[in-house]
Amino acid sequence: MESELVNTLALSRIQFAANISFHILFPTITIGLGWLLFYFKLRFEISQHPVWMRIYRFWVKIFALTFAIGVVTGITMSFQFGTNWPGFMEKVGNIAGPLLGYEVMSAFFLEATFLGVMLFGMHRVPSKVHTLATFIVAVGTSLSAFWIIALNSWMHTPAGFVMENGVAMPTDWMAIIFNPSMPYRLGHMMLASFLTASFLVAGVSAYRLLKGDSKSAPKLALKQSLSLAALLIVVQIAVGDMHGVNTLKYQPAKIAAMEAVWHTEQAVPLVLFAWPNEDTQHNDYEISIPYAASLILTHELEGEIQGLASFGEDRPPVKPLFFGFRIMVGMGLLMLAVSWLGVWLLWRRDTLPRWMLHTLFAMTFSGWVATISGWYVTEIGRQPWLVQGVLKTSDAVTTISSSYVGLSLMMYLAVYVVLMTAYLHTVFNLARKAVVVDEYETGNLTDAALAGEKHHVG
Repeated sequence: MESELVNTLALSRIQFAANISFHILFPTITIGLGWLLFYFKLRFEISQHPVWMRIYRFWVKIFALTFAIGVVTGITMSFQFGTNWPGFMEKVGNIAGPLLGYEVMSAFFLEATFLGVMLFGMHRVPSKVHTLATFIVAVGTSLSAFWIIALNSWMHTPAGFVMENGVAMPTDWMAIIFNPSMPYRLGHMMLASFLTASFLVAGVSAYRLLKGDSKSAPKLALKQSLSLAALLIVVQIAVGDMHGVNTLKYQPAKIAAMEAVWHTEQAVPLVLFAWPNEDTQHNDYEISIPYAASLILTHELEGEIQGLASFGEDRPPVKPLFFGFRIMVGMGLLMLAVSWLGVWLLWRRDTLPRWMLHTLFAMTFSGWVATISGWYVTEIGRQPWLVQGVLKTSDAVTTISSSYVGLSLMMYLAVYVVLMTAYLHTVFNLARKAVVVDEYETGNLTDAALAGEKHHVG
């Protein structure tokens, strides 16, 4: 029986990881892309130049496709609270339930209502009304992120509640929503979404140029997105530093695992590479920079960092956090180098060489890599707790047979492979079709004239 429960727990965790990994890919794009679409439409309203509308019309198709898959996978996520993790709602449902409800009422309904106007009302409502609808959809995606991050952050740094008969009861909703880690997580996630969308736009635009698209729309989209990425990656690094300091204060075990610090010490080096050995509690093949970890996390050369040994059994596994964190940071530094180099090349010659276009194409979904690795660090770093200090993961899992969990896991994975294949094929198929569409390189067009160009999608 005990072995069965262990298998159910392991499979349920794998299933949740698979579902959240697949789901988060799509909101990560739509949050940032929604605001980019509003920017493109606003530039058209101001200049009336048709190139902005062509950029908008191309990317609104990809937004719609991404949004649709995000909704479907989001529904799947909600099923798991009842099927795989009944203990979660039993213990903290008085807090999690309302936060999820707020997300539906204030964000999802808002997006769903105005998404129809955004997608199908371009030539049926006044242009300014359509721009307003685009703005409201962008606001809706951000509101959705706000409520989900509020709940997730509360699970890491719970506040504003008391335990009554083993159940969490809210006492201060402002403290629950704006819990200690929430501002940092929200800022970090929003910036990650903008960077993911920026590199997606730059990568697909580079793909169109590599395929021989000589029109102005992909060139302008590439310039705008690359410039945005070059700016935001710097902000992301600063926010990430603040998030790390906050995590050191509230979840020191997570930081110890991320940095592979086994024993509490001062003047801790920053480990660039190692193979953490949990049996010997030592880092094999370590390459490190003296004092750097203490300086980054405590802002003091000899700052103290609590080691994993001081947390006993209530500590996360080291290797997933150690390597996941370095993948995330490495991808962030690569984004910094590529975006800055791209902007510098554009500033010098106003065009990019083919090798740079190939680089941007290879970086199309780099935001996904950084987001997934960062999300794994965040969620695995909370283990063995589902809600830090309140509910352990093993106490919330279902008691149904592991065979049923395994079967549903295989079904989910099969569907996700099909959906991802279809998504990638559709995105690049749209890009290839846009390459062969003619474009008028004329001056300003009125809305009436633009309406006559419905066949132009690129």
